[in-house]
Amino acid sequence: MLTLALIGLLGGLITAVSPCILPVLPVVFLAGGTGGTGGQADSGTRGGGSSAEQEAGGRRAVGGEDASKVLTVPVRGPAERAPRNRRPYAVVAGLVVSFAFFTLLGVTVISALGLPQDILRYIGLGLLVLIGLGLIFPPVERILEKPFARIPQRQVNKEGSAFALGLGLGLLYVPCAGPVLAAITVAGARGEISADIVVLTLSFALGTAIPLLVFALAGRRVAERVAAFRRRARGLRIVAGSLMIVLALGLAFDVTAAIQRSLPDYTSGVQKKIEDNDTARQQLSGLYDDSNKELSRCQDGADELRSCGQAPPIEGINSWFNTPGDKPVDLKSLRGKVTLIDFWTYSCINCQRAIPHLQDWERAYKDAGLRIIGVHSPEFAFEKKRSNVISGAKKLGVTWPVALDNDLTTWDNYRNRFWPAKYLIDARGTVRYFKFGEGQYDQTETMIRELLRQADPTVVLPEPTGRAMDDLTAGRTPETYLSTLRIRGYLGTPLVDDKPAVYRFPKDPLPLNKLSLDGTWTAGYERFTAGPEARLAFTYRAKNANLVLAGTGKVTVIVDGRTTKTIDVSGSPTLYRLTDDKDPRTARLELRLDEGLQAYAFTFG
Repeated sequence: MLTLALIGLLGGLITAVSPCILPVLPVVFLAGGTGGTGGQADSGTRGGGSSAEQEAGGRRAVGGEDASKVLTVPVRGPAERAPRNRRPYAVVAGLVVSFAFFTLLGVTVISALGLPQDILRYIGLGLLVLIGLGLIFPPVERILEKPFARIPQRQVNKEGSAFALGLGLGLLYVPCAGPVLAAITVAGARGEISADIVVLTLSFALGTAIPLLVFALAGRRVAERVAAFRRRARGLRIVAGSLMIVLALGLAFDVTAAIQRSLPDYTSGVQKKIEDNDTARQQLSGLYDDSNKELSRCQDGADELRSCGQAPPIEGINSWFNTPGDKPVDLKSLRGKVTLIDFWTYSCINCQRAIPHLQDWERAYKDAGLRIIGVHSPEFAFEKKRSNVISGAKKLGVTWPVALDNDLTTWDNYRNRFWPAKYLIDARGTVRYFKFGEGQYDQTETMIRELLRQADPTVVLPEPTGRAMDDLTAGRTPETYLSTLRIRGYLGTPLVDDKPAVYRFPKDPLPLNKLSLDGTWTAGYERFTAGPEARLAFTYRAKNANLVLAGTGKVTVIVDGRTTKTIDVSGSPTLYRLTDDKDPRTARLELRLDEGLQAYAFTFG
């Protein structure tokens, strides 16, 4: 359990500095410094009167009411130390409490009360607007603090609105989801609250609280130390209140999501190392159903297709849309097609950033036999509402069939742990590849193309989509396999599987990242074998080009029409350096291979 707590704590720390949290940071920062600067700047604004008027009265009734009926605040003398501003702690405490409580129990509470699934989101937006109005208009703030006035500490009721602000932010807090948050969310959605889940939730909440508290304390320190903030405390409160109202409107109309999508997911790498390593998977595995173990044969983002068992059914679905008559799609009806199952949720920023790649693939490969199915597995209660999902999908341009997996049944069937996650199913209904999270789009597209060729060897595929190049390093030509099913960028005579055939270079110059064959070759799944007068041309960009070769013979290397070296090849498959330059350059590489030599894969550095 200690290991589980550590995983939750580290996962929370990473989440709290991820790009998904950026919209709430300005509010947390300003909220920490808007409760008065050491008790001085605020004294003339909270009650709407001057400090002189308060001193004359000796005691001031909160809200101007009869002092015998409400808590009174004694006036401090010059030597009396001002109470410490605890607003940073109150804001973060409220956020953590509401986030942890409603993530675990929100679905249960909403179902028990028969409330709309998105009621918590509306409550959070309403609280954010009210707190913003309270900072701008002191009478509104006094109304918000009344529920805390009965607490018998003078300072606590002053922080009541800050705690309420934290409660509201916690309801709107939509962090980037990794395996830890997925485990918590799935358990909460089913009402399966165990000791392990409670420990994981509390440690995750504590991890998220630490960076947020640091940010809020920084806001308080600036307000206390910077003279301009003390002199303009009233103006600062108005700015903070306005910002909260703007944030509420931005969240309501998904403006913040557009900003988040434009930012790189700079925490995804470290998140996977912390939350999806062997130890973490072992600790979190007990939080998932252990069925469909054959899926473990596949590895996240593997560089080859594998056979990972029959695709689990899409079942337990609440409803479908983007299908004729909103009828369900049966995976068995898609035999003969290549199917991509995309686990997503419409408010997940990581999922939103992946959707343009799915759109590209559907446009490019639908006619070639690719079918995409979105399995919408909600992370939060408001994502269960059908109208919300349909509206979110429309805004994002999702046109393929979508299944609402509100009970996370299909999520469990696929032993999934991430938003987003992509599973590729071949024409026979076997899972061959999956990718968790963002990235490696070029590799996923390569796998799609391989499966389409396996389904129909005569299929003519378009060029890889432009977005596939996003993952390449500095425009460098990607690794290229000499395989009938894995080759990319090939131009020229159509490849013939496992039989000697005569090929010819195209008449036009080869574009960048394209290769072609000439002479006699035997093209196979694992390698290309040179026959009489075998030549290979490749236009590449990199510092160096390398090729895995086997057999016995010589390879003549020609770069931009000039012979640069002759390589002696002997023995089992070995990587041979073909070119070596100080700086990256674009060049036409031509190889002339002795008969019988075997070529496997190009790599570039």
